[in-house]
Amino acid sequence: MTTNKDFKRLVRGRMLKTGESYTAARSHFMKTGRAARPAARPAYATLAGWSDELIKSKTGCDWARWVEALDYAKAHEWSHREIALYVREKFKVPMWWTQTVTVGYERIKGLRAIGQRRDGAYEANKSRTYPVPLGRLYRGFSDKRNRAKWLPGVDLTVRTSTKDKSMRMSWPDGTSVVVGFMSKGAAKSAVQVQHGKLPDKAAAEKVKAFWGERLDALTEVLA
Repeated sequence: MTTNKDFKRLVRGRMLKTGESYTAARSHFMKTGRAARPAARPAYATLAGWSDELIKSKTGCDWARWVEALDYAKAHEWSHREIALYVREKFKVPMWWTQTVTVGYERIKGLRAIGQRRDGAYEANKSRTYPVPLGRLYRGFSDKRNRAKWLPGVDLTVRTSTKDKSMRMSWPDGTSVVVGFMSKGAAKSAVQVQHGKLPDKAAAEKVKAFWGERLDALTEVLA
């Protein structure tokens, strides 16, 4: 039974990598004879998009332990919100890393591809840590004149904001941006940008590159 489950995970991993259907991915392994012998455990970190070292340092467990714990609870049958709530309440994982564990698990189980939401839409995520206090980083986004220095020519609309914590913005093309802020000490803070409602993987990759460039520009403004 365990071998069968491992083989299915291997097939799903190929599906995410190649875009093949389940049947086509399965056929590949059947032809190469890999189904005839016990399948090695999939590279969970590669499927999830975050390393075992990082996830263990922030949550206390590597991906193998998370998969074991969430599979035991049959979390793959739950909605994204239900998984995230379970991870937060059952294992006391901080909110910032609750989403990381949830999204990584969903990718491992084949419920979404990297950059894709559970509903099939795509999103781009980019984060950056800066050697400045949290309030200064937040003002880099919230203050319109500061924002124009590193994000010029973008006529966005700030829908909601919570000082030093989060912002929700509407992009001119109708897509949506959610920004989260986190303190990492008196003179160090981090920001995570999630740009959603994107039509496909190509758009998500383009937007991710855009945010990488703009967050680099923000580094110069904050300095």
